Amino acid sequence: MLGQMMDRQLLISSIIDHAARYHGDTEIVSVNTDGSRHRTNYTNIRNRALKLASAFAGRGLKKSDRVATIAWNNYRHLELYYGISGAGLVCHTLNPRLFPEQFNYIVSHADDKIIFFDQTFLPLVEGIRPHLPNVKSWILMEARNDELSAKHDWLEFYEDVIAEGSDDHVWPDDIGETDASSLCYTSGTTGNPKGVLYSHRSTLIHAMMSATPDVMNFSARDCLLPVVPMFHVNAWGTPYAAPLAGAKMVMPGPGLDGASLASLFNDEKVTISAGVPTIWAGLIQHLESSGETLPHMKRTVIGGSACPPSMIEKFRDKYDVEVLHAWGMTELSPLGSVNNLKNKHFELPEKEQENIRLSQGRPPFGIELAVFDDDFNRLPEDGETQGDLYCRGPWVLDEYYLAEKGTTLRDGWFATGDVATLDGDGFMTIRDRSKDIIKSGGEWISTVELENIAAGHPKVSGAAVIAAHHDKWDERPVLIAVKADETATEAELLDYYSGKVAKWQIPDKVIFVDDLPLGATGKILKKELRQEYADCLKSV
Repeated sequence: MLGQMMDRQLLISSIIDHAARYHGDTEIVSVNTDGSRHRTNYTNIRNRALKLASAFAGRGLKKSDRVATIAWNNYRHLELYYGISGAGLVCHTLNPRLFPEQFNYIVSHADDKIIFFDQTFLPLVEGIRPHLPNVKSWILMEARNDELSAKHDWLEFYEDVIAEGSDDHVWPDDIGETDASSLCYTSGTTGNPKGVLYSHRSTLIHAMMSATPDVMNFSARDCLLPVVPMFHVNAWGTPYAAPLAGAKMVMPGPGLDGASLASLFNDEKVTISAGVPTIWAGLIQHLESSGETLPHMKRTVIGGSACPPSMIEKFRDKYDVEVLHAWGMTELSPLGSVNNLKNKHFELPEKEQENIRLSQGRPPFGIELAVFDDDFNRLPEDGETQGDLYCRGPWVLDEYYLAEKGTTLRDGWFATGDVATLDGDGFMTIRDRSKDIIKSGGEWISTVELENIAAGHPKVSGAAVIAAHHDKWDERPVLIAVKADETATEAELLDYYSGKVAKWQIPDKVIFVDDLPLGATGKILKKELRQEYADCLKSV
C-alpha cells in the first residue's frame, strides 16, 4: 500500500518560486565589482532567472548541458544559480583561484558549453580561452560595454542574454528531482580535481536541513551575508537555504577585507554570516584597530579548516557573536556537522561547555558519521578512540563525476580523509587530516591541536604545523608561523605550549615566514610546507 499524498518533485526552482511568492519584497543587497551597491528582491531574482532559462532554451542548450560561472557573490550570480539549474542544465561553479592548468582541465572534463564571468576575471579568461575551444560562449556579467566589445569580438554581455529571454517563460516540466543540478570540483591538492555532481533532491534536502535551528538556524527574521564564495561548494548551500527561509541576503562581491566587511555588516544589519578562519582573522584585526563593533551580528558559521579556540573566544567575549564551528566537504554538499550544544550541556560548568564547543559538532539528520580502523572495523564512539572518519547520507556523493563505477565508496561509506573521534552524542572532533597527522616514535601528534594553540598567541597571526624527518623519532612537529609582532621569538612560542600539551608533543623548531601558502579555498597548503621544510631537522 502506498501513501496517498501529493508527489511533488524536490526541485531547485521550487526554492526561488517559494521565495518570490511569500518573501518577494525581501531585499537582496549586492556589491558590484566597482564597489557600488545594487538592491533587488526575490521577485526580481526569480523573474530574471526565468528569462535566463528562456534564453538558454533559445540558444539550443539541452538538458544536463553544463553552464559555468567564474564570479563573486552578487545578484547576477544568484540569478544564474536558479536560471541554470531551473532550466534543467547543470550549474558549474569555477574557482578562479585555481592554477590555469587545473582550470583548463576542469572546464574540459566538465565539457562546459557557456562560461559566465565577472569583469574582475577578464584577464584570466583572456589567458584560458585559447585553450578551451569547446566553450561556445563567453559572457561578461555586465551590461553591454561598446569599448570592451570592440576590443574583444568574442565577448557577449549578461544583460543582452537576459533580453533574449521571454517574460512569460515557465520552468520546463521534464525535470526530475534526481536529475543533475550543479557541479563542483575538489581543490585538487593531490592529483587532478574531481567533480562532485549534485542533484535537485540532494540540494533541496541539504538546504532544508541547513536552515534548521540546530544547524545554521535561518529564518525570515535574519539577514545573511555569505563571506564564503559562491564558487566554494555553492557558498556552503546558503544561496539555497536563505531563500528557502526567506532571509534577507547581502552579497559582498570581491571586497572581503576587514574594513569592507565591517561596513556591510553594520550598514545592512547583518545577523548571520559564514566563512573560513582566514577571513575572520582579517575582520577581527580591523575591528581591533578601528574600535568598531558588530552590534547586529548574532552568529557566524566557521568552517573550511579548524577554527582556533582563541577566535571563538574573541567573537563571543568581545563582540557577543556566537561561533558555530562546522565541518564539511565538497563531497558532502558540504554540510557534515555543526557544533550546537544539547539541552543537557547547559547544566555543565562553563569550562566544560567550552571544551565541547571546540569540536566540529554533531551531524544533522541526513548524515551518519563513523570511525574505522585500517582494517575497516568500526571503532567505539567514546570520544577517545580515533580512527579514519567515514560518512553516508542523502547529500553525500555516490561516485565522482565520470569516475569508474564502484571506485569511490567502501561498503557504502565515503572516506573523508580525516582522522577523528566521535562521542556518544555524535560530537565529532577532527584530530587531523590523515595525510597531515604526525607519527613520532610510534605515537600520534595532532597538527590541528598544535596549530590552534599557536594561533592563540598574541604575537602570531598565522600558524601551520608539519611533520619533519627525524633520525631517531622518524617524524617530529615543526611550527611554521607568521609574526603579528616582530618581537616574537622561537623560545617564547615553544614555551607557550608548556602545560597545554605533553612535553613530547611540543614542536622541535619554529620557522618564521612572511606568509603561509593558501590554496584555492583559503586552506593552508601543507604539502608545499612539507616539501620545503621536510629536512629542517636533519642535523638534530
